[in-house]
Amino acid sequence: MIQNIHWLGHSGFKITGSKIVYIDPYQIDETETADLILITHEHYDHFSRKDMAKILGPETVVVIPASVAASFPKQKSVKPGDVIEIEGIRIEAVPAYNPDKPFHPKSKQWVGYVVTLDGTRYYHAGDTDHIPEMKTINTDIALLPVGGTYTMSAEEAAEAVKDIHPKMAVPMHWGSVVGSLSDAQRFVELCTSEVHIPELER
Repeated sequence: MIQNIHWLGHSGFKITGSKIVYIDPYQIDETETADLILITHEHYDHFSRKDMAKILGPETVVVIPASVAASFPKQKSVKPGDVIEIEGIRIEAVPAYNPDKPFHPKSKQWVGYVVTLDGTRYYHAGDTDHIPEMKTINTDIALLPVGGTYTMSAEEAAEAVKDIHPKMAVPMHWGSVVGSLSDAQRFVELCTSEVHIPELER
């Protein structure tokens, strides 16, 4: 299960299996063509056209929040609560926002995703704080921001895990724009679920 998760830095991941799924690719060296690209919101370190171009193929499907969709024509737009299926991959768009900070307002309807690929459920939280909606997330693996400032801190992410109850948690949103390895390590210390800190794959 964990061997299918490839951390590309910051909040970028590639999930492999019967299909190749990328989420928020940013500053990647990756060139394997995507079957599916998921974008959580419009900030440059999540919605990077330059990086998407490296992995776009003629059949690639891009899923993107409705608020961003007008600026990127080849896409399927979603908002929180939407559930779609693409080539056998179930994609649930879930809320991602800051309740008390201005960076990711709930009104934007930006998202995280729960992706079901080959029977495993992967939750990419997007840029978010610990929000009440996390209590409804059903996932095997949770990819959670821990860098603080714009998202949850390591301490807050560890509390979120108590709501989500994943089999495994993976810290993200560190090592680039904000956050450090010490944040990821602090998350490991506090977390009630098994935690995996993946090696950076470039």
